[in-house]
Amino acid sequence: MSLVCGDYRLSFNDGGLEVQKNGKLLYFNKRPMFVTVKTVSAVSEFYDNAYSEIDISGDTIVAKGTVTVPSGSDFSFVDVYEATRAGFKVSRNVKVVKVGDDLGFSTKVSFVMTESDDTHDYNCFAPGVWYKQNEFAPDYAIGKDLDCEYFYRMETCYALPVFAMQNIASGEMAALSRWASDVTMQSVDIVRSENNVDPKLTIGAIGMSKPESKTLNYLYYGFAYRKEFEAKIDGLSIDYVYPGCDGQMPRGNQYAGLDYKDKSKTFQRVNHPVEVGFEQNYTVAINFGHYSSFQPMMRDIWRVTYDRMRDQLFEVDNEQFFHDCMKVFTKYTRQYGDSYGLPFACQLPDMDISCVSFQFGFVGQQPGIGYQLLRYGDKENVLESFEKGVNIIDFWVRTAMTESGLPHMCYNPNIKGFEPYPHYVRMLADGIEAILDAYLYMRRKGDERPAWLEFCRKTADWLVNIQNEDGSFYRAYNPDNSIRMDSKSNTPSVIRFLVQFYLVSGDERYKTAAIMAGEWSYENNYRNLEYRGGTCDNMDIQDKEAGIYALFGFLALYDLTGQDKWLEGAIGAADYTETWTYAWTFPVRTLWPKHPFNKYSISGQSIITIGGGADVYMAACSYTYYRLYVITGDEHYLDFAEFIHQNTRQSSDVDGSIGYIMPGLGHESGNFTSQTLQSNYHWLPWCTYVEVDPSSRLYDTFGGYEIADAQKLSTEERAKRNRIYDTYASFVV
Repeated sequence: MSLVCGDYRLSFNDGGLEVQKNGKLLYFNKRPMFVTVKTVSAVSEFYDNAYSEIDISGDTIVAKGTVTVPSGSDFSFVDVYEATRAGFKVSRNVKVVKVGDDLGFSTKVSFVMTESDDTHDYNCFAPGVWYKQNEFAPDYAIGKDLDCEYFYRMETCYALPVFAMQNIASGEMAALSRWASDVTMQSVDIVRSENNVDPKLTIGAIGMSKPESKTLNYLYYGFAYRKEFEAKIDGLSIDYVYPGCDGQMPRGNQYAGLDYKDKSKTFQRVNHPVEVGFEQNYTVAINFGHYSSFQPMMRDIWRVTYDRMRDQLFEVDNEQFFHDCMKVFTKYTRQYGDSYGLPFACQLPDMDISCVSFQFGFVGQQPGIGYQLLRYGDKENVLESFEKGVNIIDFWVRTAMTESGLPHMCYNPNIKGFEPYPHYVRMLADGIEAILDAYLYMRRKGDERPAWLEFCRKTADWLVNIQNEDGSFYRAYNPDNSIRMDSKSNTPSVIRFLVQFYLVSGDERYKTAAIMAGEWSYENNYRNLEYRGGTCDNMDIQDKEAGIYALFGFLALYDLTGQDKWLEGAIGAADYTETWTYAWTFPVRTLWPKHPFNKYSISGQSIITIGGGADVYMAACSYTYYRLYVITGDEHYLDFAEFIHQNTRQSSDVDGSIGYIMPGLGHESGNFTSQTLQSNYHWLPWCTYVEVDPSSRLYDTFGGYEIADAQKLSTEERAKRNRIYDTYASFVV
């Protein structure tokens, strides 16, 4: 009795499951009915059993049975298996038919690995949470310590609710994922604890485990209470636990003065009530595959899950939204003494200015906004916007350059000087690219700004002179050129500027520097998946924005040279970066009456760093993913480009209906994995900039504010317009 999906056969024998490929056993579960009970003393014990009845019904197999635990509680299982184009599908119903002396329960779908039971022999993938063996994750991240017994996260932490394990030696992969975006709102009058009960929670957890035959509960102070009991463990398994849990996680604030020396951890479990008639109903996808390495595995299982779960497109008028955003920039740009810029932060909903400080890039994006303002003001004949944009660029060119050629990064008009802030290479790239764009725009109008060009030249020369022999740059420097942060992972950030300044200047030194940086980035960022440290206000850990800037850099090299190597790097960076985006959705509540999430979905938001919250920064990439589609013809990139061009807008007041003081405003970031938004509830300039920048590029390249408009062009016309460097340094308007 079996089901077949591709090369994999799921068979039922002696009440258990086996997965074979070409006659070889890869995965199994001898006792598929698994229950963890929260005992009367609030300790979690687990029990399992084989199916007692297995029947074929059409194209499905129905497996049934009962698990009875020592306290006397009975749990009835009905599991329906089927093979689909999206993988194997199991729909589970668990009903409490008898109540003993138990407080709560959870169940799991699980498969044991046969090739190895050593966690170190596997690379894992959980979108935005776990890549390979999480070597670039912070110490507090799950998977960082592979010697734990349990590796679970609530699936709302995942950009898509999927977890995959790939055996490094064989390339075989097993993956579990939630079948559909059907999470409902959990109880809002309950606070998560070490081991609580919530009858309304419909969130699962996905991960792997290799437990001992002992209980494991971390008490209030972090002490691990353990008791041996009879439960057979067959080895390392991939698991979908329902309702979900988080564990084992390193404890961030360990209590002092305790009389045990073990590293304190946490394991937060959620249970359903053990009440007669209470039912669990959930559906899981099971996927298997073979891949030559981690990256094609990551790409494939992401796309398989994305195709099944991607949220519907958000309806927004992107042209009107663009104009509203530019009105925000125009209104809040002003003169502060001898400087021009926008406030660093404003509290929503009424833009109560809480901090005035200007950053060269990153969260401030001051020169970038300056360029967008002068461009907008010129094209739309809005003199105020144009003059404010020119004044921003003039201010930075006049003020920020140092003797070394490394511009200052953070100006504070209150002290009439620059704050003591690291000179991040990533932040440098943001600002200097924008000043070059502004120079070229003005030059095409016949308004030569030699000081702007010289500012860019000094920075380009600094980059050439400071570049390491291996082609890399350090993450941050001091004004005297000494090293502030010695990680090299931000090297891709400056590639695009070096390419573009080469096009403007014709000086081969800048092209050489760009290619050298590309070579380092190809070997380290792309091939080693070392995308980390892209967000300047976080540690040098795995994140999304490092992937974004690698995508920008590799694509610039491909645009310049046409070499397949750089396209390969761009595709690799794109495939990695999109996995940080919430492509699915679930209900989220906010604590404020005026917030977009009260009306719209969270889909389109993207995880910032491993263990971090989510924001709208993927909006910056819609134009780039569309360009990648035009180059490759890969329909997935078209779909994803449109998705982030539409759905990222859901954290903004797109039409004035939310009640913010101006339409177009949106919040900076937040964490909604608990289904309650935790946020500073404020606006920073970058939030609107990353919405504006790709729209202006899309318009300038393809003639419209909607990707659907670009699609109306012929294939030949799109390809012609997509060769953006053919006219980049042109004097023609």
